[in-house]
Amino acid sequence: MGAVEDRIAELGLTLPEVVPPVAAYVPAVLDGSRVYVSGQVPFVDGALPETGAVGELVGMVTPERAKHLAAVCALNAIAAVKSVVPDLDRVERVVKVTGFVASHPSFTGQPGVVNGASELLGAVFGDAGVHARSAVGVAALPLGAPVEVEVIVHVRD
Repeated sequence: MGAVEDRIAELGLTLPEVVPPVAAYVPAVLDGSRVYVSGQVPFVDGALPETGAVGELVGMVTPERAKHLAAVCALNAIAAVKSVVPDLDRVERVVKVTGFVASHPSFTGQPGVVNGASELLGAVFGDAGVHARSAVGVAALPLGAPVEVEVIVHVRD
């Protein structure tokens, strides 16, 4: 294992197997020095631990829980990067993160939810994990997921 995978272990996390596609796409594409990761939902052991919209109303996914699920999405994104770049120490920079949050119409805390992904990427990659980002509220996500995260990383040759 390299330094990045050691850091993942130090954080008490285990890098999962890459999540297989649920439609006509691949989890990640290496194009020159960039890896484009398809949107990752918070699958854990092949299933979504929670579904539904994020909001403050009873029965909704809480913003705190959604933030945790965004971190799961980011960990799944790292696994997707590893599927095309087996040595994660080659990651020089997380360039861009886009987070989608299935949101109740009154919910406006999407940036706080997507912080779960951003904070995990920062913890794993250090300064190289600091990135540009968008956090977008949407009506629904695939399979009822409360959050989805896509990532672009720069890797060295």
